[in-house]
Parts: sequence; C-alpha cells; structure tokens
Amino acid sequence: MSGMKTAIGLMSGTSMDGIDVALLRTDGESRVERGPFLSVPYDAGFRARLKAGLAEARAIEARQERPGSLARLERDLTLLHAVAVHSFLHVNGLRPEEIDVIGFHGQTVLHRPDAALTVQLGDGPLLAAETGIDVVYDMRANDMAHGGQGAPLVPAYHQALAAGLPDAAARPVAFVNIGGISNLTFIGGGDPVAYDSGPGNMLIDQWVELHTGLAYDDGGRISAGGTIDRALVGRYLEHPFFTANIRRSLDRGDFTVPQKGEIGLADGARTLAHVAAASILTAARHLPAQPKAWIVGGGGRLNETMMADLRSLAAEQGATVSTAEDAGFDGDAMEAEAWAYLAVRSLEGLPLTFPGTTGVERPVTGGVLARRSD
Repeated sequence: MSGMKTAIGLMSGTSMDGIDVALLRTDGESRVERGPFLSVPYDAGFRARLKAGLAEARAIEARQERPGSLARLERDLTLLHAVAVHSFLHVNGLRPEEIDVIGFHGQTVLHRPDAALTVQLGDGPLLAAETGIDVVYDMRANDMAHGGQGAPLVPAYHQALAAGLPDAAARPVAFVNIGGISNLTFIGGGDPVAYDSGPGNMLIDQWVELHTGLAYDDGGRISAGGTIDRALVGRYLEHPFFTANIRRSLDRGDFTVPQKGEIGLADGARTLAHVAAASILTAARHLPAQPKAWIVGGGGRLNETMMADLRSLAAEQGATVSTAEDAGFDGDAMEAEAWAYLAVRSLEGLPLTFPGTTGVERPVTGGVLARRSD
C-alpha cells in the first residue's frame, strides 16, 4: 500500500463566491485524515470578471484557447489561488515543504460533454511556481477523452469517506449533495454509482425570491408554515426525468416553479421542499440496491423542513438520514477535500472516474502534474 501524503484541495465552484481550501492526509485509497478548512471570498469586482468570462468562453472550440480577456483572467485567478494557499499555510502554521501536492480545480467556464470539451481556467505551472508545491490540475479532461461526461468527480472521495464510517451495518450508504440540483453517490460493494437525482434548493429558492425578494428560505422557516399540495407534488414527480430509465444531467431550466397565484407563498414553499426530498427517494429506484443510510451535504442540509421530509420518507424504507456533520464530516469542506484526495489518487495512477459515475468506458485516472520550481 502506498504511504500517506499531505495534500491541499482548492475549489472554486459554480457560485463563483470564492476559493475553498482544505487539507487532507491520505493514501489516495481508504485512509483519510481530514484537516483544517478555509474559505476565501472573491471581491465583487473579481466575481463580475468571472461572470463576464463565462460569456467570452462560449467562443472556445479547443481546450487551450483563451479568447478575449480570458488569458489575463486565468493568470489573475491563479494568483488569487496562490494567495489563498499562502494565507491557509500561515493561519495553520504550515510550510510549503510540508505539503506533497495541491489539487487545483480551477474555475469551470465551459462544459460541453457532448462535444468532449471542458475548460477550467487555472494555470497549474504558475500555481506550482508561486506556492513552491507540486500541483495536479485539469482533472476532468482524461475522463472525457475516454467517453465520460467529465463529472461528477467527487464520488471517488465519497467512497473513501464511507470506508471510514464506524457502522459497517449501515450499507449500502448514499451521499446526497443538495445544491440547486441534487445529486447522489451510491456506495455498495463495487465501484461507486452517481447521478443527478432532481431539483434541490433551486425551485424553493426561486419561489421564495419571486414572492419575497429573499434569496432562499432560511432554515426552512417559510415552508414550515405551509401545507403540502399533493396534486402539485405528483405533477413534479411524473416529470420524464424520473420516469425515464436513462440517467442524465439536469439543467436549471428542466423544472420550473408553479405559476404565480396558483398556490400561496407558504404552501408553495412547503410543497417544493417536499418535492426536493421526495425526488431523491424517487430517483433512488435506479440504484443497484436501496440505501440503508443517507448522508446529506450541500445547502439543503440546513433546510429543516426539507430534512424532516427526507427523514420521514427514508424511514418508510427502513433507512436513516444524517447531515454530513452528524456523520462526522464537514458539509462545507467536502468538495475542496475531494480535490486534495483526487490529486493524491492522480499521483498514484488510481482511477478518478468510473463507468457508473461519468459514463466513462472504463475506470480511468486523470490530472496533469506541474512540478514546483526547484
């Protein structure tokens, strides 16, 4: 078995709100020791540049192209990641030579799996030079070169976390990430299985914003005061996404909120919270077996109404539901930790993706190594 390595994972997600930094010690297989976590926000001006970069990226036809201001944006993004690493090391009393590798996600500005094209802004060699630490970057491309969708990559890390859970009887286990769209990872005996499971916070956020101007239902307080409209729930769960046998990725436009006036604010929020919970159990019928335990990460874990529904629906099937924190994890740090873990797997030549997660033709490794300047 390979030895333990100390890795830093860097994640800048689709919300473009900042850089998540997490430390992990791992062998790239089942041994994982989680370390500190830091979130470094972007200022409003840089966030606006990233959003403008999304529009410019539409012109990209080959992965190395950086039209318009994208080359400058990529350099500045990389330098901000270097500053975040130095801040993280300083806060935690660490030196660059104590870190074996950085897993660098970068910022996705274009993802067209049908064209086998994915672009994450991020200059690995520049980050390695600025930090004095080896960097593994561009981790999605090899999967797509072998017929995969380039996402999701986190399931390999979920599998490692599941190996460390104390209750071996709670198998199989499923990890659920309730973001705007929910996705799940099934850990049974063999390789992980993962796919989008339905609308997560997206519908309830849009509904609450439409009626109140608030960005989301904080803690599930609005939905807690409403009643479920069963006919409306049925309408959502009869969507072709759930009834079709082929699993596919969801887009924000695949599901829409009820018409204004069709249902009141609280009842609508209550119904959409239930839809988010019920869609997870509905999508689970495509899994190889029924999970005995569900572990929930993402913002949805903080919506108490949604979580109560998920617990009661899972209990009908004899399954338990825990938040990431209940299970001993950090729901905010998990994605950045995954990038640290994947970097170590890349160094060891181990698979990052599997046929049951991205649709790749066989398990493949990935990532490009940029060595620090000596």
